[in-house]
This record gives sequence, structure tokens and C-alpha cells, in this order.
Amino acid sequence: MLYHFHVTQVRRSAGSSVIASAAYRAGEKLYDERYGEVCDYTRKPGVIFTEIVLPDNAPSEYKDRATLWNAVEKAESRKKAQLAYSFDIALQNELTMEENIALARRFIREQFVAKGMIADLAVHSPEKESGIQNPHFHVLCPIRPLNPDGTWGNKQKRVYKLDENGERIFKDGKPVFDAVATTDWGKRETLEMWRAAWAAMVNEKLSEKGIDGHIDCRSYKRQGIDKVPTVHEGPAVQEMEAKGIVTDKGELNRWIKSTNSLLANLRRKLAGLMDWIGTLKEKLSQPKPKTLADLLIAYYDKRNAGAWSGRAKIANLKEMSRAVNYLTDHNIATLEELKAFADALGNEADALRDSMKAKASRIKELKDLLRYAESYRQLKPLLDEMNAIKWKGKRQKFKEAHEQELRLLYVAQRKLKAASDAEGRYSESAWKQEIAKLERERQTEYERFKSLRENLMELLKVNHCVDVAAYQQEVEQRRQLQQNQEYCQRQQMQQQSETR
Repeated sequence: MLYHFHVTQVRRSAGSSVIASAAYRAGEKLYDERYGEVCDYTRKPGVIFTEIVLPDNAPSEYKDRATLWNAVEKAESRKKAQLAYSFDIALQNELTMEENIALARRFIREQFVAKGMIADLAVHSPEKESGIQNPHFHVLCPIRPLNPDGTWGNKQKRVYKLDENGERIFKDGKPVFDAVATTDWGKRETLEMWRAAWAAMVNEKLSEKGIDGHIDCRSYKRQGIDKVPTVHEGPAVQEMEAKGIVTDKGELNRWIKSTNSLLANLRRKLAGLMDWIGTLKEKLSQPKPKTLADLLIAYYDKRNAGAWSGRAKIANLKEMSRAVNYLTDHNIATLEELKAFADALGNEADALRDSMKAKASRIKELKDLLRYAESYRQLKPLLDEMNAIKWKGKRQKFKEAHEQELRLLYVAQRKLKAASDAEGRYSESAWKQEIAKLERERQTEYERFKSLRENLMELLKVNHCVDVAAYQQEVEQRRQLQQNQEYCQRQQMQQQSETR
């Protein structure tokens, strides 16, 4: 079972075009009136269903994709405007495509359109010959709401601050106010509600079909799972990996999975160690409990008593010495100190996990920027050639002949602009140096993870030896108690006999 529910915004500040986004998701050819570009994705495979669903107050002409999204572009005048919410949601291989599409349509009608949102739905499935099953659907929703009459409304409204007399507060001659969103669409609580609603809807369908399993909308952290999340690969990357072609995302995910395996092993052993400490403390609850070193020595004394050869006794002595030295080197003498040391290991593991998660995200971002820079460098001569054409008709024909390459160029141009400084400059060498630095730090942290695991393995050896020694001590205490009771009983019987 797979749960993937990702939401982003299509923003001009990030170099994104909502026309291009809609064309890509729907696999259509749309004309972008703002940029004067044709966005053609009619050759994109895997688009199996599209639909625009409107609330009752929306103009009927918005059923046309080009009309809708060009209207959204016209409604936004700011250079850094937020244009649309973009949802990317995984479907389930356990359901038929018809069932998946029905779920997607029901979800957007109940959760988006019912709230007054326009929803542009596109269901994708990879080509069958790829061998990869990755059904999912995209939804684009304008951020700007509609008024009851179908015109575009305001994203925010002013709530003026008032004094104790109910009068407006002024600063520098202007009223002070808070900008408050006119909808709850962008609130974290709304997103959580949508995520939970989708999980509940899918789980209901799985249960209805008698399929054993469910999906969970909570993050790894909220589920109490210590994992660094992998990056979304998408069908193109998965297909390349399936053919044996190594990709940046594939490499990053392999490293993340290796880290998660190591972390899971670490946390599992640490949890077992903590449980053991709690149990042992109860067993050894007495006025003056023995130290861990005392228990280790008692364990190996008992073990040596049953040794068959001098070689075995020497091996036992070396093993005991190593365990005692480990405790001494780390200033661990009591169970409380052992628990504190184990706690420190756990805290360091958590810090490493968070650091590695941040590095994985930044490395992906930088490698994406380097790919955009390479695309821009390769396609820039094509743009120069087009701009050198003086005749408008000839230039238009050239543009139509190379529209796919030019589209890639414009996307790269916008992405690079968003990552540039105030003077429009960026440095690929600086990005490469940062990637190299992050990967070195990532490897160092991975080695530290291995060191933490080795420390835990040593503690688990101590765990075993001390546990056996504590059990032997407990057996010995019971034996002595039984002997004392038997002695008291004999004394009592003797006294009764003498009395008679």
C-alpha cells in the first residue's frame, strides 16, 4: 500500500507557469497568453483521464482548460503571484483503474469543489511496456476564490486593528491592519483534513473489497517511525532505473534506504537495551546493588568454572577484560549511567537523522538547478537564432518548429532566475562545491551511524553477560533463602522436640 499526498503551489516567484503546468498534467497543447508561448505536451504518454469540475457559481466557459488558466493568469498582476495549488496523489495498484478514477473524482467533488474551488483533474498511469505500476492523479486548483457572481474574489481581506474605544489605530498616518486569508484552503489544518479524508476514502474502498491492508496519512515522525523520507522518483526515473541506468534520485534514495535500515537496526537494539535496563533494575533493587563490573566478573567466574581447557579460560578472561574496559572507558559503573549513555546514543541518532534529511533535500535541489543550467546552456543558441530572425512570420514558424526545446529553455530560465541573486547571477561551481561538501558531510554522518551501532553491539554484549550474572545472583539468593528457611524449620522442630 502506498500513501503519497503532496501539495505545492504554482508560483511566478519560482519561475512557474500555470499554463505549462496545466498542459503537462492534461497532456494538451495550450497557448500561454501572458508569455506568448505554446505549451505542447500532446506527446506525453500515460494521461488516461482529464476533467475540470466547477462549483455552481463558476462561469461555464472555465470548462475549457486554456480559458480557465489564462483567466487565472490575467487575474494575478503581481510578479511573484501565487497562482494555483498543485496536488499530486498516489492511487492504489490493488484497485482497478476504474475504481481509482471514481475515487479521485469523488474526492475532488467532496473536498475541493464543495468548498467553492475549481478543480482541474488529470489521472496518469505509466505505459504498460515500462513494467512500472505507478498510477496517480494531479489536481490544479486556483488559489484565488470566486465571488458568488462568478468573478474573481480577493485572496485576503484587511482586518483593521482597533483601540479600546473601537477606533482604528493609525501609524504614520495610515490605519494598521492584518491581512487575513478569505479562505481556509491554505491552512495546515485544512491540508491535514484533506490528507485524512483521502486515506479514509481509500481504506474504506480496500475494506469493501476485502483487501487486507490500509494507508496512513501521518508522516513517519507522527507515526513514531524513525525514517528519513525518500524523494519522489516519478515514472521516468523509475523506468531508467529498471533499465539499469543510474540516476541522481535513484542514488539518493539508495543512500536514504541504507541509512533507514541502519537507523531501524540502531533504534530496535536501543529499545531492547532500555527495556532490559528497566527489568534489571527491578531484579537488583537492594540497598547496595552490585556494579556492572562486579556482575560481569561474577558471570565470567561462573563461566570459567565450567571451562574445559586453559585456552577457553584465557578466551573468557580476554572477553571479560574487553567488556569491563569498555564500561570503564565510558565511565559506566551503574545501571543509571548505562541508561544515560544509551539515552545519549539515541539523541545523537535522532540529530543525525534530522541532519541527513536536510542534506538529502538540499542535494536534490542543487542537482535540479545544475540540470536546469545545463539545459539552458545547450538551448540558449536556439533562442539567439530565433531572436536574430527579423521577419515576424519566419520567426513564428521557427518558434513553432522548435516549441518543445524553447519550452524547456523557458522553464530552465525561470528556475535559474528564482535561484539567482539580486543582480541575476548564479554560480554552478558554487552549487557543485556545496554538493560535494554536503556529500562528504553525509558520508561522515553515515560512518558515525555505523559507530553508534558498534557501540550498541558492545552494550548488548554487556547486556547478555550482566543479565546472566544477575539471573545467577537471583538463583543464588533464592537458594540461600531456601536454606535459611530450612534451617529455621529444623531449629523449630528441634525446640518442639526438646519441649516434649
